[in-house]
Amino acid sequence: MYAQYAQPIRLRVHLNGTVQGVGFRPFVFKLAKSLNLKGFVINDSSGVTIEVEGDRSSLDEFLIRLHTEKPALAHIYSQEVEYLEPVGYEDFEIRESQEEGKKEVLILPDIATCDQCLEEVFDRNNRRFMYPFTNCTNCGPRFTIIERLPYDRPNTSMRVFSMCPDCLREYEDPNDRRFHAQPNACPHCGPYVSLYDCSGRLLATHQEALELTVKALMDGRIVAVKGIGGFHLMCSAVNEETVRTLRERKRRQEKPFAVMFRDIHQVLLYAEPDPLEIALLLSPQRPIVLVKGKGGLAPSVAPGLKKIGAFLPYSPLHHILLSSLNVPVIATSGNMSDEPIVKDNHEALCKLSHFADLILLHNRDIVRRCDDSVIKVVGGVPLPIRRSRGYAPLPITLPKRLNKKVLAVGGMLKNTFALAWDDKVIMSQHVGDVENYETLKNFEDMVKDLMRLYEFVPEVVVCDLHPRYETTRWAHEFSTTNGIPLVKVQHHYAHILSCMAENGITEPVLGIAWDGTGYGDDNTLWGGEFLLCRYGSYKRVFHFRQFRLLGGEKAVKEPARVALAILLDVLGEEVLNRDLPTVRYFDSKSLEKLYIMYKRGINSPFSSSAGRLLDAVSSLLNLRHRVSYEGQAAMMLEDMYDPLVKDHYPYILENGLIDWRPIFLALLEDRSGKGPSRFINTLAHICKDVAQTVGLERVCLSGGVMQNDPLVSRIKELLTEEGFKVFTHQKVPAGDGGLCLGQVASLLEPFPIQL
Repeated sequence: MYAQYAQPIRLRVHLNGTVQGVGFRPFVFKLAKSLNLKGFVINDSSGVTIEVEGDRSSLDEFLIRLHTEKPALAHIYSQEVEYLEPVGYEDFEIRESQEEGKKEVLILPDIATCDQCLEEVFDRNNRRFMYPFTNCTNCGPRFTIIERLPYDRPNTSMRVFSMCPDCLREYEDPNDRRFHAQPNACPHCGPYVSLYDCSGRLLATHQEALELTVKALMDGRIVAVKGIGGFHLMCSAVNEETVRTLRERKRRQEKPFAVMFRDIHQVLLYAEPDPLEIALLLSPQRPIVLVKGKGGLAPSVAPGLKKIGAFLPYSPLHHILLSSLNVPVIATSGNMSDEPIVKDNHEALCKLSHFADLILLHNRDIVRRCDDSVIKVVGGVPLPIRRSRGYAPLPITLPKRLNKKVLAVGGMLKNTFALAWDDKVIMSQHVGDVENYETLKNFEDMVKDLMRLYEFVPEVVVCDLHPRYETTRWAHEFSTTNGIPLVKVQHHYAHILSCMAENGITEPVLGIAWDGTGYGDDNTLWGGEFLLCRYGSYKRVFHFRQFRLLGGEKAVKEPARVALAILLDVLGEEVLNRDLPTVRYFDSKSLEKLYIMYKRGINSPFSSSAGRLLDAVSSLLNLRHRVSYEGQAAMMLEDMYDPLVKDHYPYILENGLIDWRPIFLALLEDRSGKGPSRFINTLAHICKDVAQTVGLERVCLSGGVMQNDPLVSRIKELLTEEGFKVFTHQKVPAGDGGLCLGQVASLLEPFPIQL
């Protein structure tokens, strides 16, 4: 689709699991040779590392076949993928194993059900036939059941279940794949499921509960199902009436629901994933992957969007339920609006009875909440939108060691926090938006839980610069109470630092940080920033011309307010009499009130946000004047992008300011229907011009706007053609879910290079 994809690239894959001593390296060698890929495979202290170079289609095929053709005894529970510049390998080789590096005890994420356990679950002659808690050494829950280290059964929520003689024999046999599998259990000695109605009345247990659950889903009912890290609300994804009922009960107007499919073949009936997306769907993390839909699902699954959030079953319980259904199911987080996902049985019976007709519980306690991870392919590489189950709490490695133990509390929206020491950063699972007492209490509980689990005592705490963030207030109180220093880091600088840290960059970069909002050094709202960055310092070199947010926070949910301010800037008062979609959206009284706010600056803070500019365009093009969830307007614009459109609108770069007024004048005159494509192209050309003006070779893209695939792809294409090296996120979110990593990186000692 884009020019850079035709160039040779290097793929680095790191795998953890049973990948040593099972013929894995010879398998990789033969696979790489068959695809004419160059590079190496090597065992290291924590698994297997593979580097292969070649064309993109061969690398895509390599990734898929790595999972579908692996040796029978090999089991992969963690995969990290990076796309890098080629180094010119001449052949493929098996290199000698490396033993250097600490062999640290790290808590593993929850691991999707392996193929061998799945075979047993569906084998009528096996004692674990249809048992929803089947697992072995190579799969099953980890992070969500461990209460303390070391990872032994008495330190997990499985301690209340005593193994029967058969399970104990497996556990103690070194030749058995369940040797020291801490969650090991079977129908005779392990957890079981129970089905309740919404009044709390027990209906059935064990197999009967599963059968009644399947029947309820087939009949169009909504069922709350307890999983690995919390509850899902499940219902048929093809029954429009049921999906609408779920939306009404959950008061979730249009935000898309995730859809769980029985297997990859069923995914292909309803969606068109590309090879990398298929590899992500099949990976052991089993994330939700955003893929192009092709119809067949209920329209209310993802209203107005071309992409759907698809994922595959990752626990035996999911596999059992989906195997008996002919259609995919909605599997959305079970929680009250603006509250954490429900994880406990009594909490589910109290809260989820408002949403669900039935509630399927089990008696294995979930120690800590862990939402599903979400991945999107952006600019040709996988980008975490939400890094949680399957990935957390695997560490991120810093390019340099810290000299203190650091607690970084992240931002307020899409929060994650981090514990860091030496060169390791343990990022938490997804916490969510920390905006009220309930979510702040959950955030605090999760911070204390992770610190207790790792026996971690911070020596410094880092937070965002914004004084009104609940996490900033909490950090201030925590630092004061514990007598440790508090460091505040500017929002967009933290975004760029997170990109630098995960990519191991040590040189100064031009950072392009675009998002909805962030508190700036000048006490205004930033969001369209070009920063010269290194560890320890940064300089704002370019930013978008500021505009007013009419009504402050109201403008975030009502793009028409942003668009109106833009129109007033561009055309003046006379625009109030123009026949434009944005103007028509308001009644005369509202227009008069908003004009007075604009002229007098009443509750209308200035912003330079690129995210808000995208919102304004959606209103001016009559796509969206009000949004029901964050990013909705920008996602609709993204769906309208046409890669065949290459031209762009005019703009002015002068004295560190990007003047968008010529852009919007041209947009208002454009009747071609190519407005969304031309606007996105314009943003990409602005990035190229600023990069050429600044002259640094390395460019980092971060912030929530950089989740836009056509925008990032176009930026990468234009900058790469001019000789720049463009770096994006692949391990942590580009949005605020990655801020805590940048906050940690702000404490790294500067490398000996001056800007």
